[in-house]
Amino acid sequence: MYTLLAGSGAQALDRAERDGGPARRRYLGAYGTNLVLNAGWTWSFFRAKNPPLAVLEVLALEASTVDLARRTWRLDRNAGIALLPYVAWTTYATALTAELARRNRRG
Repeated sequence: MYTLLAGSGAQALDRAERDGGPARRRYLGAYGTNLVLNAGWTWSFFRAKNPPLAVLEVLALEASTVDLARRTWRLDRNAGIALLPYVAWTTYATALTAELARRNRRG
């Protein structure tokens, strides 16, 4: 999945470079934000073991992933298609995180 993320990102960045500098900067911002949110979910879920925080994090990650896939699709359809497993994984992670948080409520 991360290989597809890297490959599709490189392909989209190459296309954005040909389309102009501002498109490349915007795409890099969306891509970087997604990677930070991905790392944040991993930390909040596995390291901090904080289900409520992990739910907030994964909701932001899912929104970011859908936005990244949309941006990638607009730049290069094949690269956008390559991100579909990542979108599916994020959707699954959202459902799983929310269910674990629900089942492990404190109080």
